[in-house]
Amino acid sequence: MIRITTMLLGLITSLNAFSQTRVQLKIDSVFRMMHAQRQFNGTVLIADGGKVIFSKGYGHRDTLSRHGNTRETIYELASCSKQFTAAAIVLLHRKGMLRYEDSLVKFIPELASWKGVTIYNLLRHTSGIGEYFIDMSAGWDHKKIATNDDLIRFYASRQDSLLFTPNSKHQYTNTNYALLATIVERVSGLSLAEFLKKQIFLPLKMNHTFIYNSRQHPEKIRNRATGYVWKRNSFDKITSENPAYGDSFVFYLDGIVGNAKVNSNVNDVYKWIRALKDKTFFSSEEFNLMTAVTKTSSGKSIPYGFGLDLSGNNDDLSFVHTGSWDGYATFIHHNMSKDRSVIVLQNFKMGAYPFKTISQILNNQPIGVEYAKKISLPRAAVEKFTGVYLDVDTNGGQQKITFLDGYLIHNSKAVQWDMRFFPINENCFQAIRQGGADAVLKFTEMVNGDTKLEMLQRGKVIGTALKKKVSEI
Repeated sequence: MIRITTMLLGLITSLNAFSQTRVQLKIDSVFRMMHAQRQFNGTVLIADGGKVIFSKGYGHRDTLSRHGNTRETIYELASCSKQFTAAAIVLLHRKGMLRYEDSLVKFIPELASWKGVTIYNLLRHTSGIGEYFIDMSAGWDHKKIATNDDLIRFYASRQDSLLFTPNSKHQYTNTNYALLATIVERVSGLSLAEFLKKQIFLPLKMNHTFIYNSRQHPEKIRNRATGYVWKRNSFDKITSENPAYGDSFVFYLDGIVGNAKVNSNVNDVYKWIRALKDKTFFSSEEFNLMTAVTKTSSGKSIPYGFGLDLSGNNDDLSFVHTGSWDGYATFIHHNMSKDRSVIVLQNFKMGAYPFKTISQILNNQPIGVEYAKKISLPRAAVEKFTGVYLDVDTNGGQQKITFLDGYLIHNSKAVQWDMRFFPINENCFQAIRQGGADAVLKFTEMVNGDTKLEMLQRGKVIGTALKKKVSEI
């Protein structure tokens, strides 16, 4: 009897191991495909039922050494940094050093024109404050790196009015979390970097997580990935401020913290998720407040807690955030009821994350086509669609299609999109877009020799243009 029981337990263990291996192979095949067709470059960690079942890196952390991405590779978390700034506020509230109802002006009196804004408003993006990304792009010296103090002086000199009455709307803006960072610093007497390290990262043994301003205070950091974009009209990877891409944005805003600038790896991010899930770092009351869906003054739900997007309900709550900054793309998702975490960190701006496909694999469901597979076509079969297309619905509008290494590149007369498309059948091309937003170019060769171009977004035609046959040009 004991022998039979032992054999049955061994069989069950073997079947579970086989099932897990099959899941791992399916997930790996998805990411290998996406990496091969230039849609992914980074590290993935997936946990299900509280256990890590998949973790792997794809591509390189930098183009010079060509060291591979691994579980230890460190990435900029971009907007996923906001949850740590929010956590710092919670800890200061716990110590009685501030209240959520406190006014912004109490801690930053320079911004008296924003009277009525509370810490709650900043946390939940209901403040009515404008976006500093937009405002400082026009009103700041792009040759100078701005800090949080500079941001405050910038707005204090402008005396801007609020865009709406606090708590009447939910409008995501990075300025809110930059101001929260300053509140943390003024209340605690420590820099945000020091406070997070002392109060959160070290206690949770997140030994590879830190704030880093790479332009303001450059350092050589072991295992840190370089963030990349594509050189215009090329598949060469370069940094954002390279003149061949020309984004000065990441330079002159490099010194501002709170809304971004936390760096970490998938292992440390998972430690953070475990602390939230298991409520070992925050009390149940604190966690419930951090993940509460509240309402605006008009009764509209705000699906945003303390640095976390929220979905589901108390029985099936998920908290999630995405981020994009300086050639990095981040996706962090956790479902409480399944105890399932999906962490995707990339050092490639246009990177996508196949969350829907991962969920289908983990749920043992049929796998749909979330990200189409690139097919091989002869060069001539792709190049024939290049040229200038005249918009059907606008006067003078033009769409320019060029060829690059088996892909098509789309630009318009109005905007240089530099968007790349790969073939998914003989006349349809799928876009490589940040986060994987769906876009397709569909070409139809007309009886009269013209070529029709339809631009589709989520299956819906959003624009049509025509290329005349050569004899008519």
